[in-house]
Amino acid sequence: MKVWSIEDSLKAYNIENWGLHYFGINPKGNLTVNPRQTSMPTIDMKEVVDDIVARGIKLPVLIRFQDILRHRVITLNEAFKKAIEENNYKGRYQGVYPIKVNQLREVVEEILDAGAAYQFGIEAGSKAELLAAIAMNSNPDSLILCNGYKDYSIIKTALNGLKLGKRVIIIVEKLSELYQVMKIGREIGVRPQIGIRCKLRTKGSGKWESSGGEAAKFGLTTPEILQAIKTLKDEGMIDCAKLMHFHIGSQITDIRTIKDATKEAARIYAKLRKMGVDLEYLDVGGGLGVDYDGSHTSFNSSTNYSLQEYVSDIVYTIQEVCLAEEVPEPGIVSESGRAIVAHHSVLVVNVFGSIEIGATPYSLEPSPDENDVVHEMREILAGLSIKNLSEAYHDALNRKEEAFTMFKLGFLDLEDKAKVENLFWKICHSIAKMMPTLKYVPEELIEMTKHLSDQYLCNFSLFQSAPDHWAIQHLFPILPIHRLNEEPARQATLVDITCDSDGKMDKFIDLRDVKDTLPLHALNGGPYYLGLFLMGAYQDIMGDEHNLFGRVNEVHVFEDAEEPGGYYIEEIIQGNTVSGILSTIQYNPAELAKMIKSCADAQVKAGALKPREGVDLLNDYEQRLGEYTYIDHS
Repeated sequence: MKVWSIEDSLKAYNIENWGLHYFGINPKGNLTVNPRQTSMPTIDMKEVVDDIVARGIKLPVLIRFQDILRHRVITLNEAFKKAIEENNYKGRYQGVYPIKVNQLREVVEEILDAGAAYQFGIEAGSKAELLAAIAMNSNPDSLILCNGYKDYSIIKTALNGLKLGKRVIIIVEKLSELYQVMKIGREIGVRPQIGIRCKLRTKGSGKWESSGGEAAKFGLTTPEILQAIKTLKDEGMIDCAKLMHFHIGSQITDIRTIKDATKEAARIYAKLRKMGVDLEYLDVGGGLGVDYDGSHTSFNSSTNYSLQEYVSDIVYTIQEVCLAEEVPEPGIVSESGRAIVAHHSVLVVNVFGSIEIGATPYSLEPSPDENDVVHEMREILAGLSIKNLSEAYHDALNRKEEAFTMFKLGFLDLEDKAKVENLFWKICHSIAKMMPTLKYVPEELIEMTKHLSDQYLCNFSLFQSAPDHWAIQHLFPILPIHRLNEEPARQATLVDITCDSDGKMDKFIDLRDVKDTLPLHALNGGPYYLGLFLMGAYQDIMGDEHNLFGRVNEVHVFEDAEEPGGYYIEEIIQGNTVSGILSTIQYNPAELAKMIKSCADAQVKAGALKPREGVDLLNDYEQRLGEYTYIDHS
């Protein structure tokens, strides 16, 4: 019999394909983190979690490996630098981070610090984001791009940023914005720096395909672009046009789409240059995808290209068009957010129980007075063989339905109904064990096995921590962070602690398709930790307050070879307490406690409680208000 190995776990969870060499497994069977993809000793994630728990930090916890975040910024910039040098491209690369992907200050600060040497800037799409970007981005040579629909306040804020010495470029999404920008600029005495967003015919690929193309929400059509240029010329402001922009969607899965869009946009840029518009930059927007499932395909949760291929194709395509049109090669701007932040954060949750289909704590031994339908189910189970699996399954289904009908009509007692259900699941489990020996497995038996998986109860809220999985069926890599030198003998789906039936994960990454179950280990009474990976993009900021669980505890981990374990915890950010989350929806904790005191006093006065009991009840209530919102299994 083959012994399960670390290599088997690497393959089972496809770590080497989606992990980009940031994650691995050590001889102890624990997941490891290599934040800079170097030869330095790796960080044992199980040790990190044990350290966190020892400090009294409750799970679930979001772990940020800040060195991965820095490494992603450097990797993107160096990739463009390499492609520019290899192609002898005349322009430079100057990227911006689209702050909407993760606006948390600790993320933005790390990105700006890591990107300082490259003049890496910020893209903002709202008033709040713009105000944060202007304050946070202290590098006068980096760009601040202002996207999205704009009112007077946003435009004036952007123009005031120019007064403060910031390089703020206002991206015009519609013609009316251009007129507003010019008007407000004259009012406050500022010549704006303007970008023009083009509505390309080329559409994106993957889940967000419909957000681009001719029906896109943002951007100017070709006639509108020409009108914008005419207006700027008429007003003597054509020199204010600094940048041409396009965006065809998030998580673009197919490299051909990227090349087509870049070629179309480069051609528009070239034609505008020939019309006397001295644009400095061509902004290729976002869309650089993340290979969540590691399949390297154009599937929704994957990409069929690497970072270097993406960068090389953009540089080459723009240069090719500019050479053909005999115009200067522009500075290249990209708004890559997902590819920068996805890998750096891992949500670690503890499994606190499981629901096994068909399991029963109640004794269901044969009895002489049990109904005939129960005897028939026992005969089906006893007569199972390789030759009659489909027939036995059909018979078991029929007997189960017959029993249910009899129970509804009052002809079957509760114990016999329980026996029929228990025997049915025993038959299904027995069939599933025999199926691997079949040369051909009927579709109905394959479908049957989907209902046999365990449900692992996990201490987290899907709606708060992985909203994209619930809302748009987005897939994330999920696996245990320990026991990876043991064979995962169970097949399971995951359910969260919310009271919502949608709070479950039953779709998982796979190289060929989407799996309905996840291979996991049997619970053995000790802690069992699962990691949800590539969570850094959108999940942190888009989570809602379903069931009032709120934001989870968070720790920041940095690599340091001189520290025990090769890391240190730099910062701990506490998640929501009960009182904290209640305060956000206008419940005053002090007022709530006062209400409880009134109730307790009334019960004491009525003689239903002793005075000491009333005090204890109030103290207990106030203690619960200060606790972490998630389940405590310590």
